[in-house]
Parts: sequence; structure tokens; C-alpha cells
Amino acid sequence: MILLPAVDIRGGRAVRLRQGDFDRQTVYADEPLEAARSFVAAGARFLHVVDLDGARAGEPANLHHLQRIRDAVDVPVQFGGGLRSIASIRRALAAGADRVVLGTAAHADPDFLEEALAAFTARILVAVDVRNGRVAVAGWTRETALGGEEVIRQMQRRGATRFIYTNVDRDGTLEGPDLDEVRRVSAAVRGRFLYSGGIGSLADLERLGSLRLLNLAGVVSGKALYEGRFGVRDGQAALSREHPARPDASGGSRGD
Repeated sequence: MILLPAVDIRGGRAVRLRQGDFDRQTVYADEPLEAARSFVAAGARFLHVVDLDGARAGEPANLHHLQRIRDAVDVPVQFGGGLRSIASIRRALAAGADRVVLGTAAHADPDFLEEALAAFTARILVAVDVRNGRVAVAGWTRETALGGEEVIRQMQRRGATRFIYTNVDRDGTLEGPDLDEVRRVSAAVRGRFLYSGGIGSLADLERLGSLRLLNLAGVVSGKALYEGRFGVRDGQAALSREHPARPDASGGSRGD
């Protein structure tokens, strides 16, 4: 399991939103490249870059920042925000993205998702952003009628195997993840997924690691890293730490 530092870009700066609210923004770096470099220097093995302007506009607005980041660091980068056409995916990949995250269009247009999966396969992740128990789209400004696990199952029927699940209600709060929710998501995902939302301490990362979920591939963290709650290397170590097998209901142990 890996730790992915988040570089969320809005108005040319690296920011974090609280609970997906664009009116509750904190600026952490005047230059996204500065934030990316600092995370990699601290030991990051993968970066999660989000184009917040693009998420609202429906078209990528910060591909130049993505390209600058990718040219300057030697770790893979995944990129999301406003990718709602095959052409925009191609532009993001050309700008240096190793993987792309699809949100709104993947939920609204099954044909688009299937075309993207057929063309780019393992380079596609589907974002499942949940607010108030329902999946939110359009830069978290609109909620659908569907729950996260239901959406995951629908997407899997269309061929998706990789997801990034965000609890928007907890995002930016530092209040910790909902471990029961993570277990439910794990049970729904037949492929692999990343989790994001509420990470505030090394103990939070250790608790996620202790779940021993083989399909939980990584955790995205932003605010906790920016605010020095823990460092990248310590966070990665907390996720990678060996945990004893959990007892099952019969008093035995589970190695899964």
C-alpha cells in the first residue's frame, strides 16, 4: 500500500478544500510545482494531482502545471479534473500523466467510460466521491441519487477495475477515516482502489493498514501532510507496517 500526496490546483496555486467546498479553501503553496517537489524530496513514490478549476469547468485548465510537475519529478503522477472526453484524456497523458482519474463523465456517459477503458485500460481510475451517502459529481457541486458501493458495482459491469474513493464529508477535516466504510468499499471492489478522506494522523494510516485489505492499493493525503501532522516517509512506513492477522468469528485468524 502506498501513500499518495495530493496536489490540488486552483487559480495557479496548491490548495486544499474542506469537505469539497470551494468557498472553504486554504492555500498551501503559491506554486504547485513547489508542493510537488517538496513531497517527492520527502520520499513520495506517487503523486495525486487534481485540477479543481477543470473539475468545475468540465475541461482541464491546468495541464501546463501537470507538465511542469512531470518534467521536474521522477515519480509517477495521476491526474484528474475535467476529463470528460477522449481528447482531454489524450491531452492529459501527453502532458505527462501516468494515470488519469475520470469522474463526472464516467458516471453520466457509459459509452465514454467504455471507450476510455478500451483505449487506455490500466491507466484509467474512476472517481467515486461520496457526500451525504451519495455520489457527488461536477466538482462535488451536484449529488446523484446513488450510493458509492452501488456506483462501484455499476462501473465494474462496464469494465472498470480501478477506483479512487473519497469521503467528501471527511475530506480536509483531519477527523480520520470511516473504517467501516472502507471495509464496505473493499467488499464491493473486485479490482483495486485508493481511499481518501479525513486522514489526520499516523494512527489513521496504521488503522487503515491494520484492516489488511488486499485490494486497498493506497491512501491519498493532502492537508495532514501540508500541516505537518506527519511526513511522507513516516506515513508510508505506517501504511507498510506489518500487522497481526485479525481474529475471525470462530477465534481463528484471517490472513486476508
